[in-house]
Amino acid sequence: MSSENGRSGAGEPPEAAERGGEQLAFIRETVRKAKVPRAKPRTWRGAPLAKSLPIARVLVDKGPVHLDQLWHYAVPADLDAAAQPGTRVRVRFGAGTRNVRDGRREGGGLLDGYIIERVAESEYRGPLAALAQVLSPEPVLSPALYELCRSVADRYAGSLADVLQLAVPPRHARIEAEPSPEPLPSPARPGPGTWSRYPTGQAFLDAVSRGDSPRAVWTALPGPHWPQELARAAGTALAAGRGALLVLPDGRSAARVDAELTALLGEGRHVLLTADLGPEERYRRWLAVSRGSVRVVVGTRAAMFAPVRSLGLVAIWDDGDASHSAQNAPHPHAREVLMSRAAHEKAAFLLGGFGCTVEAAQLVNTGWALPLAADRDRVRATAPLIRTVGDADEARDEAARAARLPTLAWQAAREGLKHGPVLVQVPRRGYVPRLACERCRERARCTTCVGPLEALKGDGGLRCGWCGQGQPDWHCAECGGRQLRARVVGAGRTAEELGQAFPSVPVRTSGRDHILDSVPDRPALVVSTPGAEPVAEGGYAAALLLDGWALLGFPDLRADEEALRRWLDAAALVRSQAEGGTVVIVAEPTLRPVQALVRWDPAGHAVRELADRAELGFPPVSRMASVSGPPAAVAEFLAAAELPADAEVLGPVPMPLTAPGRPRRPGEAPAGERWDRALLRVRPGRGAALASALKIAQAARLARRDGEPVSLRIDPLNIG
Repeated sequence: MSSENGRSGAGEPPEAAERGGEQLAFIRETVRKAKVPRAKPRTWRGAPLAKSLPIARVLVDKGPVHLDQLWHYAVPADLDAAAQPGTRVRVRFGAGTRNVRDGRREGGGLLDGYIIERVAESEYRGPLAALAQVLSPEPVLSPALYELCRSVADRYAGSLADVLQLAVPPRHARIEAEPSPEPLPSPARPGPGTWSRYPTGQAFLDAVSRGDSPRAVWTALPGPHWPQELARAAGTALAAGRGALLVLPDGRSAARVDAELTALLGEGRHVLLTADLGPEERYRRWLAVSRGSVRVVVGTRAAMFAPVRSLGLVAIWDDGDASHSAQNAPHPHAREVLMSRAAHEKAAFLLGGFGCTVEAAQLVNTGWALPLAADRDRVRATAPLIRTVGDADEARDEAARAARLPTLAWQAAREGLKHGPVLVQVPRRGYVPRLACERCRERARCTTCVGPLEALKGDGGLRCGWCGQGQPDWHCAECGGRQLRARVVGAGRTAEELGQAFPSVPVRTSGRDHILDSVPDRPALVVSTPGAEPVAEGGYAAALLLDGWALLGFPDLRADEEALRRWLDAAALVRSQAEGGTVVIVAEPTLRPVQALVRWDPAGHAVRELADRAELGFPPVSRMASVSGPPAAVAEFLAAAELPADAEVLGPVPMPLTAPGRPRRPGEAPAGERWDRALLRVRPGRGAALASALKIAQAARLARRDGEPVSLRIDPLNIG
């Protein structure tokens, strides 16, 4: 075997040997050519640069705010064609000036980034590193998207890299290689549909069709028509040759609008962008939007950055929902991002909902937007009958106000079940989420983390609502008692009680663990937490809004506004008064939010709340920022920051402790650590100066590595 292998050309004809010699000569020549100096991967040492615009200004995808600038890199000639503005690249970062060879800086870690532009010369006169690699020729960061992200980063005192992580989805090479479908021609303009119920609805659609940029705060009528109305507004923009972007608070509402768009426009003219799609499918649809294959997008919060071409309409539904505020830094709010897009891209703006936030009222008050609402006769004809537990009910039932389910609520439920499903809104999930000592009324606390104890269904015993520890041997630390009473009753216990009271009626629950999308039009009791209410086919016959004190008693500036919003969202699912729809709210009837619900006047309530905010100097009348962190770090930051002269500092004050085992919300202290928070307030028009001062101070602190970091948030959701 070895001797045969050692014989070169043994048993081969002369022609074959000659061909073999030619092949060897060809290989040798190829090797000689390969020895010519050429660019090395990632360092490109000795490689020639691009003849035209040899410098790339690159945004490095690195989050710290003190690195929030564009960095200059040399463009090798071999990457000239692919290294275009908007493409993803890999670059060396952090090499220092001492590691220089052949005029090129080398070393450092490899980081991803985006080419923002190509220029002929660099202001930096030292040696530059070369682009290491062009990851993809796909231009995912358009100039318009870059400018939008830049403005968002500046407004919220954050880094551009952090905003881009929210705006541009991660790359999937296989999806990029797939072609996007060809764009379909513009459809015919749809009719106004139920927009005719609003006196100025037709005028708004006409302005969108003409290519104008109307701005409206839309107080929607109760009922199931709002998804179709949003779809018709988007279809009007598309028929005019422009794009539309619709942002919804959750996947369920986005799916309803998606279904209406499909019914109105057909397949292929719009895409749905939600987190439930999965990363690959979401990137596929995002690319279709970026390439111009589709020009209508409906989605949740992340869709606010969707690169819709020729944008003609931006719309947001229920802007008071907390899910519209991003959980990751710098926490932009979808409403503010869409307002910026409407202004810069000259698009129409539509802010809609059953309720009306104080920010929406401020837009109308300043003239930035106009109100779009139905007249009072139409509202009264469309809304259900709202009933409260008043003096007459108290006279008939002495315990009516103290009872969790007074006689009026029982009667409404019993009557409603004769005609269809009945909705029961309960502010708290669980079985009995809050307990107290039967003897002294002291709150029952966990012996491990001092969290609230909750009772589990059946014989499940006691468990801490924060750390999950069981408490089989609990006794009151104040009086030693071992008997407990319910302070708050959750949706689970409510469903059990209603099932016992109405044994022949099915009881269904909808909450965080299991949310129902819809329920059929037949008698049933549907117990739901706020925000998880399913849609009933044909509408609910009645609704009970229980434990109003739990929503109104939340220790926050927005408690009244949030309670009214939750009640309106539930009541809007009930049939009209003419169809027998009734809503009973169990709360003090003289309170302002309860009266606003009775009159179905969310805009009036928002105007009065705005007047109170103006008197107190709170947002949105002023601009506000929060600084939170360890007490020493907050004090040092405030002392070092060059705040605007008119900035007012409120605090610092201690923040509530975060218990072990409980999920940490954005801006909260780590479990077991004590943090302080200070609020900074400036007058309107000075928000940009405040954000700039905070960003500069944060960048300087990070660059010097001076003490522990602090958390910044512009326009915090919860003020306290």
